[in-house]
Amino acid sequence: MQQPTLILPWLETLRQTLSPWPAAWPATVLLALLAVAWLANFVTKKILLRGLHHVIERLSGPGHDTRLPMRAVARLSNVVPSIVIAGGLSLVPGLPVELVAVLKGACHVWTVATIALAASHAFDAFNAFYERRPDARNKPIKGFLQVAKIIIFVLAALSIVATLAGVKLLHVLTGLGAATAVLMLIFQDTILSLVASVQISGDGRVRIGDWIEMPSQNADGDVIDIALHTVTVQNWDKTITTIPTKKLITDAFKNWRGMQESGGRRIKRSIYLDQHSVRFLDDELRPRIYQFALLDEYLAGKRQELGQWNAQVAAVHPEPVNARRLTNLGTFRAYVERYLRTHPRINQDMTLLVRQMAPTAHGLPLEIYCFTASTAWGEYEATQSDIFDHLLAILPEFGLRVFQQSSDAMFMGARQAASEARPFQGE
Repeated sequence: MQQPTLILPWLETLRQTLSPWPAAWPATVLLALLAVAWLANFVTKKILLRGLHHVIERLSGPGHDTRLPMRAVARLSNVVPSIVIAGGLSLVPGLPVELVAVLKGACHVWTVATIALAASHAFDAFNAFYERRPDARNKPIKGFLQVAKIIIFVLAALSIVATLAGVKLLHVLTGLGAATAVLMLIFQDTILSLVASVQISGDGRVRIGDWIEMPSQNADGDVIDIALHTVTVQNWDKTITTIPTKKLITDAFKNWRGMQESGGRRIKRSIYLDQHSVRFLDDELRPRIYQFALLDEYLAGKRQELGQWNAQVAAVHPEPVNARRLTNLGTFRAYVERYLRTHPRINQDMTLLVRQMAPTAHGLPLEIYCFTASTAWGEYEATQSDIFDHLLAILPEFGLRVFQQSSDAMFMGARQAASEARPFQGE
């Protein structure tokens, strides 16, 4: 091996001193090379990295986590010793060519693997910085960064294989052309997930923070993470469900974002009435119903309308059966609508209906269709419960009954009431 043209006098003196021992001089140079590599690693991590850490902290500002970018830089700094060793092996005299080639190959493998890991940490740091943006939820990039990671690791693996095999990387890439079908078969899930991630990011069908419901995957909760292969959902019972990204393209699911953005959550619920309790307003019901302040305008309008109609009909058919009269059900329906119109926790700018549905074997449904003024789950449930508590309690004032299937409890209650009414007879 060719000796350096310029050798310091003290190095030459040291070489001549160690000349009686043929292996001493190569060993000394090798130890010196290792010492230089250690010194370069020390300077890089203890001096340069600390200074760079302070710079990143100042640029990031207070309260920002700098661990991810520093992890990438720290990983990249591990390349310095391998570069020093690979470049200095040619200065070590007496080493076999095969051994030098093996050591340089090992240094190359270490360098490539370290750069790939550093790039992975750099992508994580970039994603962390990107998620601080206000619009990051609408356009997540985590899936794309994961694809970039896969590409980098694949290229790193091919480079390592080419180094160990002693061939050029281009030759390895050329040889992969015949194995394209096999690679597509191996990475079919990744390709499908990539396509799904692009579609999800493009049309915004799922965003971080959305409440989605997918019964096929037992998912019902908030989306907390969108990755390449999976979408993570935290259910309301605090369990975690991971959904394959491609399932959001192929399977049906419900996204409650529209409800949350609209400012109101729908109430669609029916009260099932006993049809036998529906009747005209008589002298018994009329005084009680006329006391409701919410019905003053309705009753005044109905009295005028019915008075005019009945006056016209009575001129031809004076029989009472031909006259129009108010019913307790229609009056109750008008009361419910006006009660909701004046309720402070009902969104008055959205649809509000109180409608009678087709009779069923379980009674006559009176459906309430409206929206609450809050989308918070707890407030929604409280509002809905308060409304139906009031309506169920006030039904008897209109002479109406709720339909309920009979049970033994009804007969037991009647028997208990009869026994309590019976006087006690002592022995």
